[in-house]
Amino acid sequence: MLTKKFFKTKDETEVTFEFNRSDVTTAALVGDFNDWQAIEMKFNKKSNSFKTKVRLPKNGVFHFRYLLNDSEWENDEQADQYLANEFGSENSVVLTTP
Repeated sequence: MLTKKFFKTKDETEVTFEFNRSDVTTAALVGDFNDWQAIEMKFNKKSNSFKTKVRLPKNGVFHFRYLLNDSEWENDEQADQYLANEFGSENSVVLTTP
């Protein structure tokens, strides 16, 4: 799940990435906005999901995926778009246009 917060005085968007699946013990966010380096997602007991927040430039198009249990790639069901990648699958896409 994606939630976006737009700022009136800043040229960036705060995006909250959230993933929930009962068989997942670790989750990381990877995307082109940080050269595909894994960002560990914290488990939130209240929502029973993994979450992390990232600030991205406004009016951007960013590819990302989730790395689950250090071995499985997964897309976000609520991504703004899906685009093909060089590995024969698709990436999730988040748009930061207000």
